[in-house]
Amino acid sequence: MGLHILILGGTTEARALAGALAGTRHDVVLSLAGRTRAPMAQPVPTRIGGFGGADGLARTLRTEGFDLLIDATHPFATRISDNAAKASLETGIPAFAFRRPSWQRQPGDLWTCIDHVHAAVAALGASPRRVLLAIGRQEAAVFEAAPQHAYLVRSVDPVEPPLALPDVGYILATGPFDAAEEHALLVEHRIDCIVAKNSGGSATYGKIAAARALQIPVILIERAAEAGLPTVTTVEEALVRIDHVAAPGRKRGV
Repeated sequence: MGLHILILGGTTEARALAGALAGTRHDVVLSLAGRTRAPMAQPVPTRIGGFGGADGLARTLRTEGFDLLIDATHPFATRISDNAAKASLETGIPAFAFRRPSWQRQPGDLWTCIDHVHAAVAALGASPRRVLLAIGRQEAAVFEAAPQHAYLVRSVDPVEPPLALPDVGYILATGPFDAAEEHALLVEHRIDCIVAKNSGGSATYGKIAAARALQIPVILIERAAEAGLPTVTTVEEALVRIDHVAAPGRKRGV
């Protein structure tokens, strides 16, 4: 007997797992937050939009008869991850997180590791710099507090409203970005500092590798602690955990 599975997605990992489950005995729904204007086509049925917090997610899990919840959201989507953990606890419906491993410092990396985006503003310092801002659009306005720098902001969707900064440019692009492309971008725009999140995975690692080669400092925003769900890091590990939940004789919600 297959499971009715809700995947909280929007990541490469979520799409890969959904693809691995498509056409199997399991009934899968992939949920997207709806923050991207033109999301990629997905291999399973999708829903778009929030749930109304942990209580709303728990209500959805119950009323729609889900047997398993998988949090495959972005490593920095802490609110929905917290909600997933709370909803699983409230309903007794099994849940786990699917996370790409974080990047690890390599010889030659010039990293300043910080805990949150506001600390990145201070870490840039007082002297003017040419900054590649690669943190997405939602928190870009924080850097209006440091108008002495020149910024190149890269995001999937436009930053709206545009930043109130005297020297700012925008690039709309979706990864993956390879190291050679990133090297050329950094040289072309004379970037001397990168602000990024430790998202992990390979799709956006190119800028980290290029910065290492060019000896460009990176201000790296580290992840918050996990919400407490069991965590897997590969599709194969996820499929094993799903099979465990689906094992004959296992009571739902245990």
